[in-house]
Amino acid sequence: MGKEECKTMLDALNKVTACYRHLVIALGSTSDSQNLREELKKTRKKAQELAVANRTKLTTLLKDKTISKEDRAEYERLWVLFSSSMELLEVDMKRSLEIGQDFPLKVPTRHLIQTGMTGSTNAVAARAMSVQNMKYEADSNIDTADLRDLQTEITQVSQMMEEMEMKVQVAPWAVVAKQEAGAELKSNMSVGNSSVGVISICEEEPKDDEGGEFSKVLFVMILKREAAWDK
Repeated sequence: MGKEECKTMLDALNKVTACYRHLVIALGSTSDSQNLREELKKTRKKAQELAVANRTKLTTLLKDKTISKEDRAEYERLWVLFSSSMELLEVDMKRSLEIGQDFPLKVPTRHLIQTGMTGSTNAVAARAMSVQNMKYEADSNIDTADLRDLQTEITQVSQMMEEMEMKVQVAPWAVVAKQEAGAELKSNMSVGNSSVGVISICEEEPKDDEGGEFSKVLFVMILKREAAWDK
């Protein structure tokens, strides 16, 4: 029961952090807006709540001296996955802070970048928050006011990761993976009973050389955006 609960909680965290990364990509682009900034705030707070729940559950289980060797190995594997998810969340929070400072909406100092991304990010945020439709309540100055909270939360996440390493001694290099690298990308996983939906980039597999062309276009877009940030 404990293992299944941990897997469900970790799955929820992974999906919310994936949603957060998807939203961060839109920062500074022509899809940027006050609504996006509020979606980012709510999504990262949801991720942090799930992170605390995962940490508490896994820490308790790994400190239990009565669990079997097989169960401990599984919990250690989940702990490594959890740690990796936290590292990605921290990276994206720092990226969000940096881009948010470069692209304030209320008093623009730089032009938004035309990356080719269009449309609302409402659906992605709704998946992360497990709601049908997002409700927006933030003040018009959220793009600058929230940056102070974000800085504080980045520090809190970093501290939590340090505490995790001190409370539970798990060597990542000693944990054996249960499947080959990239196996999850080849599987046809369904959303199931998870509280958060999976982000879908393409509705169907590319035909002929469409996949290669899509990759080339995406790569060019990223290069243009990076170049624009460096100016």
